[in-house]
Amino acid sequence: MDIMSLPSLRLFVLNGANTNLYGLDPTGPYGALTLEDIAEDCRARAQALGASVDFRQTNHEGLLVDWIQEARNGADGIVINAGSLSYTSIAVLDALSAVAKPAFQVHVSNVFTREPFRHHAPLAAAVTGCIIGLGPSGYGAAVEALIAHIRRGGA
Repeated sequence: MDIMSLPSLRLFVLNGANTNLYGLDPTGPYGALTLEDIAEDCRARAQALGASVDFRQTNHEGLLVDWIQEARNGADGIVINAGSLSYTSIAVLDALSAVAKPAFQVHVSNVFTREPFRHHAPLAAAVTGCIIGLGPSGYGAAVEALIAHIRRGGA
């Protein structure tokens, strides 16, 4: 089936605390790409697969929760990198669970090679899958995986 004959999908790519700092320290665990560079890649990958991406970033937990809730009626699925909220936010976990949309979580770095508190990721309980340690390209992989999952009929 031709991509153009498939229904258009709308994805939210949501970013939490401190992800706006990507690219500021190219020698650090997040590399040289900025969040805007990552957004452009996500949009291009999604467009090639007949989907669109609404890419957002906030440092505020409540706003991230609002956006997840907005996805209930405004998106077909979610890619989320909650940043440091990934390890602490029950509110984000509850929102992902309540919205019941397919979601893929992205961790840019390999959290299992970092501090022990990063080894436990509560949000994993509410997402379809996790992409960990692929660097900024993990976002594009998550976008592609989410689109494939939705088109296969995954919920």
